[in-house]
Amino acid sequence: MALIIRALALTDDRSTFQSGNIDMDRFFQRFAGQNQFRHYIGVTYVAVDGAAVLGFVTVTAASLETFTLSPAARKRLPAYPLPVLRLARLAVAASVKGQGVGSALLRFVFNLAHEMSALLGFVGVVVDAKLEAAAFYERYWLVALEAEAGHLSDRPEPSPMFLEIGAIPKPTAAR
Repeated sequence: MALIIRALALTDDRSTFQSGNIDMDRFFQRFAGQNQFRHYIGVTYVAVDGAAVLGFVTVTAASLETFTLSPAARKRLPAYPLPVLRLARLAVAASVKGQGVGSALLRFVFNLAHEMSALLGFVGVVVDAKLEAAAFYERYWLVALEAEAGHLSDRPEPSPMFLEIGAIPKPTAAR
């Protein structure tokens, strides 16, 4: 597999992507392009092998309330909303699950976080982790944040997880 990670293009065929999660597939097929090209509220990066989209990750700038952090982190950081890079969605095509595509996308986000931190100042990465994905993110040292009060919904809310910029592995040479 010759995996390349790049920004989503208008010409990318998103219609056949299937991760096995209907919500993620619907987002990618119907809303990723709108959010990126029309509303400018996030950027989606795709992992491709030729023309085949094998996975995607959507990121956006966000802020994090200090009270959601561990007591140790609260002591080191100012008590106001802190800038972070938010990993809003990450999905891998069902046909390549377990082959390292998700890990490659997460490493890409870590590299992006380092670049953006140097340019804009981010304290880390926040992930909106689905319950079934929390163990994956824990393998990369992300820790659960204190849940913020939200609205009631028939869908389970994602669990926010966090990794400080200083704990994120330094960027690799190739991105």
